[in-house]
Parts: sequence; C-alpha cells; structure tokens
Amino acid sequence: MSTGTHYEVLARKYRPQTFSELAGQEHVSRTLQNAIDSGRVAHAFLFTGARGVGKTSTARIMAKTLNCERGVTHEPCNVCPLCIEITKGTSTDVFEIDGASNNGVDDVRDLRDNIKYLPSHSRYRIIIIDEVHMLSTNAFNALLKTLEEPPEHVKFIFATTEPHKLPVTILSRCQRFDFKRVTLPKIISRLREIADKESVIISDSSLALIARKGDGSMRDSLTALDQVLAFCGNSVSDEDVGTLLGTVDRRLLAEISAGVFNGDTQSVLEGIKRVDLVGYNMRQFCQELIEHFRNLLVIRSVRKPEEILDLASAELDELKTQAGSIAPQDIQRRLTLLLKADAEMAYASFPRLIIEMALLKAALLAPVIPIQELIEKIRLLEAGAVHTPSLPWEAARTAAAPTVSVHSEQPRSVPQNRPQPQPAAATAAAVSSVPASGDVHSNWGRFVALVIEKQPAIGSVLEHGSPLKQEKGLLEIGFPTDSYYLTAAQDAEFIAGVQALALESSGIETVIRIKSIVSNSTDAPMSLAEKKKSDDEQRMKELRQEVETHPVIKEAQRVFGSSITDIRAV
Repeated sequence: MSTGTHYEVLARKYRPQTFSELAGQEHVSRTLQNAIDSGRVAHAFLFTGARGVGKTSTARIMAKTLNCERGVTHEPCNVCPLCIEITKGTSTDVFEIDGASNNGVDDVRDLRDNIKYLPSHSRYRIIIIDEVHMLSTNAFNALLKTLEEPPEHVKFIFATTEPHKLPVTILSRCQRFDFKRVTLPKIISRLREIADKESVIISDSSLALIARKGDGSMRDSLTALDQVLAFCGNSVSDEDVGTLLGTVDRRLLAEISAGVFNGDTQSVLEGIKRVDLVGYNMRQFCQELIEHFRNLLVIRSVRKPEEILDLASAELDELKTQAGSIAPQDIQRRLTLLLKADAEMAYASFPRLIIEMALLKAALLAPVIPIQELIEKIRLLEAGAVHTPSLPWEAARTAAAPTVSVHSEQPRSVPQNRPQPQPAAATAAAVSSVPASGDVHSNWGRFVALVIEKQPAIGSVLEHGSPLKQEKGLLEIGFPTDSYYLTAAQDAEFIAGVQALALESSGIETVIRIKSIVSNSTDAPMSLAEKKKSDDEQRMKELRQEVETHPVIKEAQRVFGSSITDIRAV
C-alpha cells in the first residue's frame, strides 16, 4: 500500500554535486578545476571508466560549473536557479542524450542543427552523450566536423564504458579522462558517512561486504546498501548482509584456508558443506577463495601490502595475523591448485566435487624443501661429511660404497663412491683364485681358469662340474644327471681336449672320468658356478646390510623421502 511519500534511492539522493564529493576520482577533479581556473576549458571531453564510478555525475558538475550564475568557478554553488535546473535535469541548455537509444545519423543531424542557436539563458550549451560508443558509424561521421569546430557557445561531454569502440577520429578530437575503479576503503568510508546520516546501525564488516559487492562501483555499492536497508531496516546484522547479498562470510574463508594450511581435512570439507547449504555458487566461492589466497600471498611477499591490496585496515590486519609465517611458496602451490579447479569448474557437472578435491589435495601437500637446502645437502653427502642433529655420526666410511638405486617421488641423484674399473687380466685372476675348501678345490679352480683361457668352450662346461677326484694321473669330474653339461662332457672330443690341457698343465698323462651326480648333492663338492653363485649371494647379503646401516645412505633416505630398490656391486 502506498504511503503517499516518494522514496529516493540512495544512489540518487547522495549523488555527488561538487568536485569535492567525487570519491576516488581526485585526479579528474583536480585537472578539470585547474582547467577552469586557468581558462583552458576544451570544447570536447571524453570520460571513460567502469560503471558507477562518477562519469555522468562529473559531466553534470562540469555543466553546473560552466553555467553557474555566480560565474565560472572550480565549484558550483548548487543554489542558483541554473545549478538547480541542471541538478534536476530540466535545463533547456544542457542536453543529456542516451547514445544507446539515439544512435542514428538522423538523431545526430538534428542535434547538429539545434546547437547552432545560442543558449536561452545560460553561458554555454552543453551536450552530454552517455554510452557514446553505441552511436553508429554514420552518426559518428555526421558528428566529426561539428566536434572539431563547434560554435563557441557549445561544449561536448561524452561518457563511455568502452572507449576502444570509438573511432580514432573521435578520440583525437576530445580530451580524455580515465576514471578509476573506486577503492574499497573509499567506498566503505562513503557508506559509513551515508549510514550515519540515515541513522543506520551497521558494522564495518557488513559495510566491507557491501562495498566488495559493488566491485569498485560506488553506485552499485549504494544500490546494495539500499537493498540491505530495505530488508533489515535501520539495524543491520552481519548474518543478514551475508544471506541477502549471497556473499561468503570472510570468517569462513579464513577457517577453510587455515584448515588447508594445517592439514585439517575435516574442517575443510565441513566448510564446503556450509557453503553448499546456503546455496552459494561453488565457482563464485572458488574465485573468492582464490582472491583470499592471493591476498595472503601478497602479504607474505611484499613489505607494504597495504599499497597493493584493496582492503580495509581491519581486514588487512586479520589477513596478516592469518598469514603468520607461512612460506610464500606454500601459498603459491595451493593457489595454483585453486586456479586449475576454477578453470575445470567452468565445464563441470559436479563443481562441489572439484573444489573439494582441490582443497583436499592442497591440505595434504607435502612440505617443500628449498632447492638451496637440497643442493647443500647433496654437496655434503658427496663430501661424506653430513652432520645433522637427527642423525649424528663422527665420519663417513672411506671404503668404496656399492651402487644403490633409490626410489623416490621425484627423480633425484644419490651420491656414490665408485671404485676404479678393474683391468681384464684381473678378472681372470679372480676366477683362478676362487675361495675353496681344501687344496683340491683350489687346484681345480686354477685348472679351470687355465682351460677357460686356452679353450673357453671347454672351460664354460668345466665350471659346472664338481671335482670328485683330483689325483696324479686321474681327474674325476661329476655333472648333474640329465643336464646339458653332462651330455657335453661325455663327448669324446671334449674328454680329449681336457686330457690335452691336463697334460699341458701338469706334464703327466691324465685319465679323465665323467660321472653323473645328483644336483645340489651334499656328498659332492660344489662346482665353480655353484660356488660363485653362493659367494655372490653371501656378498650381496653383506652389502645390503652395509648399505642399510650406512649413515650417508640413511641421511639420503631422510632428506629425499626415498627407499632402496636395488643394490649392485661395482
């Protein structure tokens, strides 16, 4: 039911009427006032900037300044009839034209014909064209000549949010002024001033939410405040503001981010549930969380974050407290995950799942070791001189270490002390001196080494034979039953070859006997191949034990979070 009174919205009621009331556009006000004071007022102005930052308001103030009855001055009086007419929009000498609805060439021609006449009772005829970029190409062409050489009693003021759509020929004929987005502290200050005038009880945090909803636009912020007052009356609570504007409480962002840095997955998922319960858009929430992490990163990265961040002083103090001593690299890694999640949510059917997965991954990220610290650790490991409080030792072993393969989450190199390569002759010598139990096995080893050197094909078979008897003039050799080596050894040519080599070695005619034995029998001595395999297994067992207890290797496992996967003797 109508109350019989006309309500004027706050955006109109508190519209700036002087240059000093223009919040956040001091650079424009100062320039225009200096131009007026010095008598250097151009015939055409172009005001550009985002919506609701004061372009049209500045055009009206400029019109009042030029036509004020008290003379051309840097501030209008706002009390003379001419100023009042312009404020109300009823002046016959100030034309406000909407470029979106009057964008044809005929509209511009009519305007061009009308401006030839002198103003009726003002100093200037002032043409204000809002959203001038909406004019058609023919309309711009019709305006060009008049814009370049207008009558002395005419001033043009154009306003647009998209100056890149204007022809260069128009831009070159105007003095351009770029209006900035109004900073958050300035919007909050203006909202507080208006709230006090309207006798509204509201907290600074609520005003910050309203100002942030305006996104740099003073008009949008005042519209949001109007909406809040219509819902809450003259007593406004923080919860009502968050619910009405559909914004996430900054405390919830702080709680979720704290859960991420503390690895508290329970609180992280509970926070997402609360966001979902109020019906808030998940992607919008992700973007607000990105902005929150970005603020934390700036605070931890620069010395004077207040000069970069568009935040109220109270919010900045809260963020500084939360940032604490968190490393910038840790914040940046989590911010990267959120940016990736935001891109994926644009096409996802389950946005909540994507943000949950991203935050869980962010909460479970392993800490990063600075690269310089890793380099220093590796240098000390290579030098064998690592000393740490968690694993002290007096000195690293100087003996040659085995080759160790280390498995880790990321490829990393492990220091190794490699012995020099052995010459080929040394390998043969090692075969001829295989450890054996008793002189018979030692003599057998030396004989097989000679055979390998002279006749490798015969020697490769003898390696798998067990020396059952080795007497003067007699050599009895056993091979496993049904094995390839038994068949090969029973060949006449093989026996003849062994006899010839035995004669060459001892100078005595030797009888060669080949016998069949049970494989792995304890009654017969081991063959050289079995002996070598047993010795290798024993050596590898000793090496593994040495590696697992070696202080340098243990320190490498601790530093890199790795494990031993393979050990090879060098």
